[in-house]
Amino acid sequence: MPPSSASTSAAAAKPAAAGGGVQSLERAFDLLERMADAGGEVGLSELSTSSGLPLPTIHRLMRTLVACGYVRQQPNRRYALGPRLIRLGESASRLLGTWARPYLARAVEETGETANMALLDGDEIVYVAQVPSRHAVRMFTEVGRRVLPHSTGVGKALLAGHPPEEVRALLGRTGMPAATEKTITDPDRFLDALEEVRRLGYAMDDNEQEIGVRCIAVPVPDSPTAAAISISGPTGRVTEASIDKIVPVLQEIAAELSVALATQNPA
Repeated sequence: MPPSSASTSAAAAKPAAAGGGVQSLERAFDLLERMADAGGEVGLSELSTSSGLPLPTIHRLMRTLVACGYVRQQPNRRYALGPRLIRLGESASRLLGTWARPYLARAVEETGETANMALLDGDEIVYVAQVPSRHAVRMFTEVGRRVLPHSTGVGKALLAGHPPEEVRALLGRTGMPAATEKTITDPDRFLDALEEVRRLGYAMDDNEQEIGVRCIAVPVPDSPTAAAISISGPTGRVTEASIDKIVPVLQEIAAELSVALATQNPA
């Protein structure tokens, strides 16, 4: 139903959000991101607590998002992310992968190994771009593949930027199944590993997703959405000695990619 002239006037009278934006839009997108951070399904009271917004405001915004198909209400009265977001996310992921490919190609040229870009989508890692190594024996990860973050280098690189309580909550929702005998399956050990990632500035999957494969990953700083890039290859080539050469290359490329993404998404 179209808004009445009175309600339209009231909306226009509201102060604009910071930077000249529309406050209701900023709030709606903030709620969607909070839902994603919570695993995709939340109650109104949880959103009110985390956002600081009053329940009537949240209820009004969620009702609009439901009407648009971006949120759906479950039989238990909780709210879940809706199917219309899938199309938006897939299109955005394809564009992000397109922008990233030249930078991944440079990583392949300088390291010799397959380069990947991945995002944290809800509780999972999704690979959005890859440039393969020229070696006959090389790693291959299908673009669009989803994996749990605890057994991957990119997952560690991304989760290292989250508070420990958020990481514990995520691990509680996903579990920590062992992909190999090297996979970390204890939350405390995993949090210790993330502390090491923060200290070193890079993450490593050392035979934890697949035996015989080592992956080195770094986050893309200040990315519009949490992203990481990595190289992966056989442990015989991605050796402990080679890490000191690989990490600075990845960090430099990640910084340049960050600038490029910011240019594509001006504030």
